[in-house]
Amino acid sequence: MSIVLTNSVIDKYFGFLSKLDNVSKKRLIIKLNESIEDKDKEKLNLKTLYGAWIDSRSSDEIISEIRESRVDKNDFINF
Repeated sequence: MSIVLTNSVIDKYFGFLSKLDNVSKKRLIIKLNESIEDKDKEKLNLKTLYGAWIDSRSSDEIISEIRESRVDKNDFINF
């Protein structure tokens, strides 16, 4: 997502940023340049998105634990 600024908003930012010392301005320029460079995005390896569930518990034990951890929404806490 990108934010688009009007020239008047950019001028206001520039008015503020022009008061910075030269070292800070140079660091800001470097960061802005780095942000617009086309960087190779890492390719997503689809194999990393799936896999087997590894657990020492049986499926019945896992299901039982899930059911026991559920919260009953009808239980109200009175303060």
